[in-house]
Amino acid sequence: MNYSKIDEFKTKSNSDFLKLAKDLKPRLYQEKICPDQDYENKVLRKNDSIVIDFKDHFVGYLSFTLETSGSHFDAPAYLKLNFAENEAELDEDSSTYDGWLSKAWIQEEFLHIDIMPQRVDLKRRYAFRYLKITVIDTSEKYGVSFKDICLRAVSSADMNAVKDVNTPDPMLNRIDYIGRKTLQQCMQEVFEDGVKRDRRLWLGDLFLQAKVNYVTFKNYDLVKRCLYMFAGMTFDDDRIGACFFTEPDFAVDDTYLADYAMFFLICVWDYYEATGDRKTLEDLYPIAIKQIDIVLKNNVKGFVYDDIGDSFTAFVDWSKGLNKQASVQAITIYALGYGAKVAEFLGDIDRSIYYKKCKDAMTEAALENFWDQDKKMFVSGKDRQISWASQVWMIEAEVVKGQEAKDLIKRTMEFNPEYKMVSPYMYHHFIVSIIKSGDLELAKNEMKNYWGKMVEAGADTFWELYNPLDPNESPYGSTMVNSYCHAWSCTPTYLIRKYFVG
Repeated sequence: MNYSKIDEFKTKSNSDFLKLAKDLKPRLYQEKICPDQDYENKVLRKNDSIVIDFKDHFVGYLSFTLETSGSHFDAPAYLKLNFAENEAELDEDSSTYDGWLSKAWIQEEFLHIDIMPQRVDLKRRYAFRYLKITVIDTSEKYGVSFKDICLRAVSSADMNAVKDVNTPDPMLNRIDYIGRKTLQQCMQEVFEDGVKRDRRLWLGDLFLQAKVNYVTFKNYDLVKRCLYMFAGMTFDDDRIGACFFTEPDFAVDDTYLADYAMFFLICVWDYYEATGDRKTLEDLYPIAIKQIDIVLKNNVKGFVYDDIGDSFTAFVDWSKGLNKQASVQAITIYALGYGAKVAEFLGDIDRSIYYKKCKDAMTEAALENFWDQDKKMFVSGKDRQISWASQVWMIEAEVVKGQEAKDLIKRTMEFNPEYKMVSPYMYHHFIVSIIKSGDLELAKNEMKNYWGKMVEAGADTFWELYNPLDPNESPYGSTMVNSYCHAWSCTPTYLIRKYFVG
């Protein structure tokens, strides 16, 4: 699935919002990490390599000193550095990459060092646990050795500022820690989606990251900064972009996802509930509420969301061939519920009444158009596709509730639709749907079954994509660009601390 390409698109800006966002740029904590490993006495020559294990996942800037042994160096040292988030990446050959995302995301450096000894400081930031250094060539007269390999790790969050949970379940405790570590690594100058790739602010990730932040690091200003960025630069028709760049200047990406855009209002409301910052709520309400209005105007006809097939006009999940119509119908219902609540809270009574009517009408239309009475499951699109996502979102939007929701979850698990959940993002919503049905024990077990499998597979941080049935799955055509520290996978920390502690 490729991103839609827009040759030219127009934007508009709110300079006050963007200035506020710039003023909220955070200070980064820095920590010097030096691996405890015997590598300094090794002399490497052509085709030799060493692997350094930093024992945990970090984000930051590498430095080392390169020295020589033998005759005076009569040619540069030519080095290749591979940075790996997990050990399997060390054996990947980037020359074979044939995915549709840029090969430039593969974490490798080629260096020519002309003068030695020399302290080498890499300018580019990397996300990794393992470092493989290969000597491509020196000359026959000398070899090289590496001294004082260190990493300057960076984050705008301090892991030591948050206490560990202490439940009777060791796996739950471990999942909570790794989720918190995942979020901490992704908290840079914005809430990044992934620190290997894409290293920028995505609205769908922020929607989940902020929830985890509120029960852990409580860095409210970082959330506020991100919210004002999205509101401060939009498409010229007021649509909020799905993604935002910060360098060299602030810029909204040309990608629009309807579900992400509707989540913006919920992000703003969650921030208000966490902070009581009414001014920010009032500042951002007008643009936030427009996102729902835009969807109702452009995509909803007769209270039914358009059949968009598996197009990238909404995200929902990476599941190949997933028909998204029923899911986005439910997400719109979900957003309308929040819209009605926030509008009423701010005294926008006519809009609140209108949204309540739309929510009821879209709920009724969901049952009429997407419920299959024979299968007793929700279907989607002209081919009446059955997917996990459709069932999950209809429950989260409370189209079905209580015992009906419990029965639907049980039926879905037994039926096990062909179109499965493949991302931790979708699994988060699955766990929330189970919690909404009232079955906390099942929610805990399913959370352990999914994230626990990543723990058992050696995860230091949680991954962008994990399909238990196909661990090598990638939406990009190759696992070489998969992200193994990804923001939307950190949510068990939120769920554990909200529903399973205390």
